[in-house]
Amino acid sequence: MIPTNARPKFLAAAFAFSLAANGGLAVAAGSHSGDHGAKKEHGHSEGHGAKKKESHDGGHGGGHGHAMAIGEPGVAAKVDRTITITMSDNYFEPEEIKVKEGETIRFVVINKGEFLHEFNIGTEDMHAAHQKEMAMMAEHGMITPTGVDHDKMKMDHGDGKLMMAHDDPNSVLLAPGKKGEVIWRFTKKTDLEFACNVPGHYDSGMMGPIEFKHGH
Repeated sequence: MIPTNARPKFLAAAFAFSLAANGGLAVAAGSHSGDHGAKKEHGHSEGHGAKKKESHDGGHGGGHGHAMAIGEPGVAAKVDRTITITMSDNYFEPEEIKVKEGETIRFVVINKGEFLHEFNIGTEDMHAAHQKEMAMMAEHGMITPTGVDHDKMKMDHGDGKLMMAHDDPNSVLLAPGKKGEVIWRFTKKTDLEFACNVPGHYDSGMMGPIEFKHGH
């Protein structure tokens, strides 16, 4: 475990190292936001949209067409229970999440750290792909160690395909002190993780398992 007083420097270094390691990424990011708009619209339901916009510091996610494989956006009126997720600098609290098949959970996510953090539900492979996209976002200045540059998020960074929104329903990206939520329905047992894919954070320990319990 990294000492508390060393975590900010460690994460800043991890961000810089990850960015350097991924520098020059020639990843086509055209799919990053394009097909997620409709998903987002029906994902975060009644009374959630305005709140989400207000607290969400960017939006882009990690669904990438795999939503049905990992579950689906939940409906607020059908939430079974609420889990509070606290993000600090290089760890989540709780460290693991237990769910049931068919359960709809509202995750209330709070960033109590000094850096930008993400709560993202996905498979290990989805997180790996998403980390490359976020490294590209960092490379273009769309995200920094402590926040999101909303103007750069909307800019064309080259070929017209690099306009990212970070608005997938299975994810929330929050600046220090911010709060957001994700409502997700776990339709079937799958090997899932929750993770922060900001450059360097996953490797520094910001991930945890989502385990499926038996029964209803």
